Amino acid sequence: MQVGKILGRFPIIDGQEVVLRTPKREDLDDLMELINSLVDEKAEIARTAKVTRDEEAEWFPRMLARLEKDELVFLVAEVDGKLVASSDIQILHGDEKHVGVLGIVVKTGFRGLGIGTQMVETLSEQAAGLGLKVLTLNVFATNKQAIHVYEKVGFIQTGTVPKKHLREGQYIDEVIMTKLIE
Repeated sequence: MQVGKILGRFPIIDGQEVVLRTPKREDLDDLMELINSLVDEKAEIARTAKVTRDEEAEWFPRMLARLEKDELVFLVAEVDGKLVASSDIQILHGDEKHVGVLGIVVKTGFRGLGIGTQMVETLSEQAAGLGLKVLTLNVFATNKQAIHVYEKVGFIQTGTVPKKHLREGQYIDEVIMTKLIE
């Protein structure tokens, strides 16, 4: 898929427009700021350490190259010229090449506005276009808002990894969710 390709636009409740698109090279710093803001807030994501610009500059071109070869699906949501969410589907290999693993992050202040829902729906459509039949994801059991979004777009809970994460002295289960693509 082409970098910077717009896949959709929709308004959010305050009248602002969200642009869903594939990332482009100029998004490097915004993506780094997005993930680091989630680390700062101690969001319920797997990453607990900030990324450096060097780490992001090494990772990002590889992701764009994979996007251009249809080896993954990668979307960002932009509001007023700033990235507020990022999502991807990593496509597995071998006898699992029909399976994609979904990941998504939405910046604080932009959750609960339908951005995550629209991104997951758009990702699912793109995955179907690439021939994927199964999507999976992992989510903290305590992240009820995210679980609700995933269920709303057709994911079901298919497993749990007890005590998968240890945060601030507390164990948190990880929920495995799956969606079959028609």
